[in-house]
Amino acid sequence: MTARSLHEIIGKTSLYGVSRNRVRRDSFLKGSCEARFWRPVSKRQMGPAMVAAEGYDRQHKQSGKRNGPLGHVGLEVLRALYRIVCHRSGRLEPSIDYLMGKLRRSRDAIVRALKALKDHGFLDWIRRTEPIPEAEGAGPRIRQVSNAYRLCIPAFARVIVERIIGSAPVPADVVQHFEQRRAEQAMMVAQLPLREAVGFSVSNEALAAALARLADALEENERESA
Repeated sequence: MTARSLHEIIGKTSLYGVSRNRVRRDSFLKGSCEARFWRPVSKRQMGPAMVAAEGYDRQHKQSGKRNGPLGHVGLEVLRALYRIVCHRSGRLEPSIDYLMGKLRRSRDAIVRALKALKDHGFLDWIRRTEPIPEAEGAGPRIRQVSNAYRLCIPAFARVIVERIIGSAPVPADVVQHFEQRRAEQAMMVAQLPLREAVGFSVSNEALAAALARLADALEENERESA
């Protein structure tokens, strides 16, 4: 569902110019439209969808170019979005600042990565605003807040996803790429300090912190024994 169709359903017009604060055109009030925009994300499809995105980027990389159409940062952003999305509802609303801090990339790099993902069908979003409660003076005031994002699987990528999770045989190049990624990840984890390695594949922050404390205790034990 596009931003334009959402405007038609909800019956809202652009909020640009309503506030003394500068806001983007075609923005929606936060909480007014997300339920119609978000959709559940299948956990089974996440890994294959990521493989499809990486394969698409590699396949369409032009000779002499450093990156494909999605780019290295685009793949990093997509991977991060798959990690934080709420599978049950599809809720996904990270700020640019959050992605910058998580991936240690510049604002410009994150913005360009998001645009590439949208242009190639892997992502969609709607802009949002919210009222400023503490605003003084006459007239309503609103401010721009983080976008609401929706993960998508383009038709050409869905073929690969269905092959991987379905009964159809998986192409040999996809299997090889998947195994290569797994080996590279295992090698990277093996080089990490113990406290980082134990929580590498754990998405629960509390559990990751507990494992890190356990790793610290084990290392302290080893030092004392030595």
